[in-house]
Amino acid sequence: MSDRPSMLRRSACLTGLLALTGLFPGLTRAWQAAAFDARQLPEVLASLGISAPVESPLLRLSGPDLAETGASVPLGVSTSLTGVSMLLLLAESNPNPLVALFRPLQGRDADFSLQAKLTGSSNVYAVALMADGRACFTRKRVEVAQGACGG
Repeated sequence: MSDRPSMLRRSACLTGLLALTGLFPGLTRAWQAAAFDARQLPEVLASLGISAPVESPLLRLSGPDLAETGASVPLGVSTSLTGVSMLLLLAESNPNPLVALFRPLQGRDADFSLQAKLTGSSNVYAVALMADGRACFTRKRVEVAQGACGG
């Protein structure tokens, strides 16, 4: 008698578990691609299963008030919230608002920074998705100067 059906079941279970934990990225890219391809903030949130985020002072967004150029704007997001499963950075005026998606490791500080491209002056949002399904956000206005010298 062959053990092949049980081996296939175990293989399928293992593949599913790896996809859920993010260790098998090819299977998780499809829903992330929809979020990165979205053209409006509500589309991004809906594609990731986020609804009705509430503003939170425990979520911090750093960045300049005035960026000389939108080609490379330093942004950072951090939080002291526990149970964060995903952190997002979104720029309202970008053609594709989702700038970055981070998955903090359990038991580690959720503190990320990057250089982002902003197509113009914009509200920038940080959104935290909690393991229990709740979501919270904070926002910051970043003005992008037209010229390289801020003129």
